[in-house]
Amino acid sequence: MTLTVAQLITETCQGLQTVDAPRLEAQLLVAQALGRDRAWLYAHGEDPAPEDVIQQVRQWALRRSAGEPAAYLLGRREFWSLDLKVGPEVLIPRPDTEILVETALSHLDEDSNASILDLGTGSGAIALALATERPKARITATDRSPLALGVAADNARHLGLDTRIQWLDGSWYDPLGDTRFDMIVSNPPYVAEADPHLGQLGHEPREALVSGADGLDDLRQIVAGAPDHLLAGGWLLVEHGADQGGAVRALFQAAGLSQVATLKDLAARDRVTLGCRG
Repeated sequence: MTLTVAQLITETCQGLQTVDAPRLEAQLLVAQALGRDRAWLYAHGEDPAPEDVIQQVRQWALRRSAGEPAAYLLGRREFWSLDLKVGPEVLIPRPDTEILVETALSHLDEDSNASILDLGTGSGAIALALATERPKARITATDRSPLALGVAADNARHLGLDTRIQWLDGSWYDPLGDTRFDMIVSNPPYVAEADPHLGQLGHEPREALVSGADGLDDLRQIVAGAPDHLLAGGWLLVEHGADQGGAVRALFQAAGLSQVATLKDLAARDRVTLGCRG
């Protein structure tokens, strides 16, 4: 018997009881398979679901119930109200990272033509959000993964921002020579190698998550190199783990940065540290 759209959503929801919002995710999967938005589902619940759609949704539901992130199944994730392409090549943008964007924007006038560097750009989420909010800013983004840079460039083209950002292939500051910037932002890997939560993140690229025994290896490189790539009065802002605020502030201070502070996320956990080159 052919299922209606509403019945397919109900069946899918029943198979996703281990996820946080099963009905929402069921709707998203069905809408994606149909090439429609969620609003369309409400008006067409009694329409018959095509057989190929039913089979596709059932396959996705099995993968999702096995732990594969919905963003990878859908091939997209919203960040800063931007519709971003994502895949296994890149880390899925998190809402916590919007704290980093908000903090950066608070240090940039609306008509600022500041030069901004995004280190380890991944999907391009941070660079694209800043480009959207500060249309005169000059933005450079680096990543050591050519596949990630391809995803970021695709997102820029989709958003009409492809002429606004320079994408450079290389690890951290390697592709930059002696270029200096008004601001450096980064959401680098910061998970410790033995962190027990890594088991829940097995579908995401390990190199975008893990950074040595204490999770600080990449942050050490970024902070230590910042003074040589910041203009006088320029700011460094980094995202880090909830238990790393003190250690990251110490790195900033050792690098000679001033006005060092750590900001908390919506759950009142340390999330972003910033400092200024005098």
